Amino acid sequence: MSEAGVFKVTVGEKEIVIDEKILEILRRYRTTEMSLDQLAAALGLESWEEAYEFVKNIPAWILSIEPSQWKTMSRMKGVKEEMAVEK
Repeated sequence: MSEAGVFKVTVGEKEIVIDEKILEILRRYRTTEMSLDQLAAALGLESWEEAYEFVKNIPAWILSIEPSQWKTMSRMKGVKEEMAVEK
């Protein structure tokens, strides 16, 4: 699911990379009455079944992270990787 700090969720044969944009969509899904059909359209999936599979496969801790936190975590990871390369 994760590779070199990149989180991906597999839905069928597709892989969705978790980033700030995806987190914004998930936040809207979590806090409003967005249907699975609407979620599928927002994510570029083909059906509500794929949206359901996506929600089912995403780790719960990712759903609780705000997009701004994700961006900060990504930056921190990049800094740590740069420091490791310099040593």
